Amino acid sequence: MNNNFKNPTSLDEFTDSLSTGNLKICVIGVGRIGLPTALSFAKSGLPTIGVDINTALVNKINSNDYPLKDEPGYDVIFDEVITNKKFHASTKIESIVPNSNVILLSLPTPMDNENIPDYSALKSVCEQLGDLLEFNSLVVVESTIEPGFVENELIQIIESGKKHLIAGENFSIGVCPETANPGEIMNDFTKLPRLVGAIDDETRKKIIQLYKHVFPVELIPMSDCKTANAVKLTTNVFRDVNIAFVNQLALLFDKLGVDTLELLEAAKRKYNFQVHYPGPGVGGPCLPVNSYQMLNSANQFDSEMLSLVKVGREINESMPNYVIEFIISGLTEVNKKISNSTILLLGISYKPEVKDIQITPAENIIKKLKELGAKIKIYDPFFKSTNVFDIETENNIEQALSDVDSVVLLTAHKEFNNLSPSFIASKIEMPVIVDTKRVFDLDDAKKSNIIFRSLGSGNF
Repeated sequence: MNNNFKNPTSLDEFTDSLSTGNLKICVIGVGRIGLPTALSFAKSGLPTIGVDINTALVNKINSNDYPLKDEPGYDVIFDEVITNKKFHASTKIESIVPNSNVILLSLPTPMDNENIPDYSALKSVCEQLGDLLEFNSLVVVESTIEPGFVENELIQIIESGKKHLIAGENFSIGVCPETANPGEIMNDFTKLPRLVGAIDDETRKKIIQLYKHVFPVELIPMSDCKTANAVKLTTNVFRDVNIAFVNQLALLFDKLGVDTLELLEAAKRKYNFQVHYPGPGVGGPCLPVNSYQMLNSANQFDSEMLSLVKVGREINESMPNYVIEFIISGLTEVNKKISNSTILLLGISYKPEVKDIQITPAENIIKKLKELGAKIKIYDPFFKSTNVFDIETENNIEQALSDVDSVVLLTAHKEFNNLSPSFIASKIEMPVIVDTKRVFDLDDAKKSNIIFRSLGSGNF
């Protein structure tokens, strides 16, 4: 117990501590989202400590080495708050939490091998909070969780600790689900509205005041934690299902000779259509996970309650199979077997301009290619000369193009905009090119001596 530490109790006291910069912030989990979050709080003038079990990451931060090289903008803030001694990192949750007024939880909620959400990190930390929180601390869950998880599990876990805490009496808890896309976090943190839910009205007002101090965005008060979390999940599941719809359309339109990209752009202009684009699958830590989180919630009542979401997942997870079919059909056209061919994959990140392979479709494509006996080369500007998926990646594109039979573009990194089918054709005799993201120019492809497959191009 820290006898000299006292948390503000009333909303007025909380607001005063906030305005004078005396509110101490602890961010638990300083990864892809947690670190920019912590830096944002420190930038606002609030003393902030990031806590993480990753000792190497903590040491990197405390050595003034910004770890998110693919997340622009926050490198400058990182240098500023480190210099001003407003931020540092620690592995010692037991000493940081009792000296913090606000504890933000930015912990991963991945899926296990059965596609069941894994909340073990979040539960483990809440178990520790039950032993460490000082009275009247404020806990804010930013992690993406199922509706009702705070009310039905996290509160009980904290209350079962040694401190015998009671939510709403001697500690407060609420949610402000993170809203940010990797590679675009600074833009999203300064523009996208955020949801605020809490166990009571005063807690909700405290969280709104806190986040208003840090982020110049609209803060939307929600009736409770579960509704705020439901909104967050719904927006991402909506995207996942609509991507599945467009993926299926692209496969149909390839048979019909319709250019999906042309269609989507026209629909967007004429009908204010919320456009989504086809691709080799859906990856990352959000959309696939969020869909399975929603399905997990539904399965408590009826396994078929969200059958549309389930089908959407099945469609998106099947897209790597179509990529393999494109490769095989192209190789067949030049009398080659996939088992004797070398395939160059361009891009393995799940989205452009980020160094992130969480649930990337590339992993399944690589697995299937290996099963078929193909030799695989990888070139990704964010993964040069390293080992990924047990493959030594290439260092430069020209070197990567040597001695390959097929080039498959999986991620639309900006660097690939300068790569043309005609250039590839100049390096490889009769290459098979598969473009899953519509990066390559169709007219250039038609003029080149290549076999070309492009998802959604109307069968070229």
